[in-house]
Amino acid sequence: MTALVVFLVSYLGIAMGRIPGLAVDRVGIAILGAIAMVVLGAVSPQEAVRCIDFPTLCLLYGLMIISAQLRLGGFYTAAAEKILGFSDRPRLFLLVSMLVSALLSALLANDIICFAMAPILACSLKRAGLNPVPFLLGLAVSSNIGSGSTLIGNPQNMLIGQMGHLSFEAFFLWAYMPSFLSLMAAFGMIAMCYRKDLRIEKAETMDESGMDWPRFDCWQTGKGILAVGVLVGLYLTDMPRDLATLSVAGSLLLSRKMKSREMMALVDWHLITLFCALFIIIHGVSLAHLPERVLEFLSQKGFELTQPVVLTSVSVVLSNLFSNVPAVMLVIPCLGQAMPDSWYILALSSSFAGNLFLLGSIANLIVVEKALGHGVVISFKEHARIGIPVTFLSLLVLMAWTWL
Repeated sequence: MTALVVFLVSYLGIAMGRIPGLAVDRVGIAILGAIAMVVLGAVSPQEAVRCIDFPTLCLLYGLMIISAQLRLGGFYTAAAEKILGFSDRPRLFLLVSMLVSALLSALLANDIICFAMAPILACSLKRAGLNPVPFLLGLAVSSNIGSGSTLIGNPQNMLIGQMGHLSFEAFFLWAYMPSFLSLMAAFGMIAMCYRKDLRIEKAETMDESGMDWPRFDCWQTGKGILAVGVLVGLYLTDMPRDLATLSVAGSLLLSRKMKSREMMALVDWHLITLFCALFIIIHGVSLAHLPERVLEFLSQKGFELTQPVVLTSVSVVLSNLFSNVPAVMLVIPCLGQAMPDSWYILALSSSFAGNLFLLGSIANLIVVEKALGHGVVISFKEHARIGIPVTFLSLLVLMAWTWL
């Protein structure tokens, strides 16, 4: 009973994103929930340590170090500036920017791609006389879709891959086509909705002094790209993904010019802390056999998580209530190891669900926050105008692909 109360209070707080009257965010709420699980005896201190999946944390940490190498080497700045060469043809530029965002998000965490590219695009698009809103929405939408196509594209996929012991290659071969088709549908939707609003009346003269954009360094960027290539190659072997990622990340820290302190400063310690707290909360619920009771209740009502439509619906609803990572952690104990398709559907549906509403994905919030810093306002309504139909089309593609 204690575990259930702590779980419900914690997840309610995560859904709200705050505690009224207190300056506590989602990560703080998750930490408080984990502390309560231990202090109230639902989970022992020893169990709290054992239930944290350290291979998943190592994978997440290593990928953040690799992405930091690319960011400090100016790779993201150069990529954003390169695609701006298509700005005289707005629709082609929208397509290219979404393809690049999706590709980078498939290989590196989508949150980091949005964090690095959103401010550059917001500033440069206004200077080029283009309306930044559709292109920034395209960045957010495509990063969520593209990240779903690999097991390293976003935090929830990393978790699913580790907990489900999924093959990197097999997952990609299953997921790349629905991701690509969903990306094309998203491009078509944005191009149609903004067919008359891709340009603004006149370009703005902008002062770029003080912009903290790492300049392109060929050597450092080359090291980062080589690291990504080596990493993907190692993922196709039998070497554990967490050890492969840490090995490659460790080699990048051995640098004469790039300070390890600067690289580790770009690690999202809040996200890693959130993972640790959620592992403890979910373990407490598992000890109380709540997942089994929920499955039994759904089964009595005729709903089985082995049914693709049911699993997708549950994933989308929970992802938009609690955000992707907490939602996936909630569903994982209910999945069996014998059916990899269920794990694939959970990964893609939770990734696509991030596009439904503004609060459904951290990547969305990053784009909105960075855009606001450059005078570009993207409202909840503006995002929903694109996000709802894009999510609907993406899920239709996923269901059709599953059926085929």
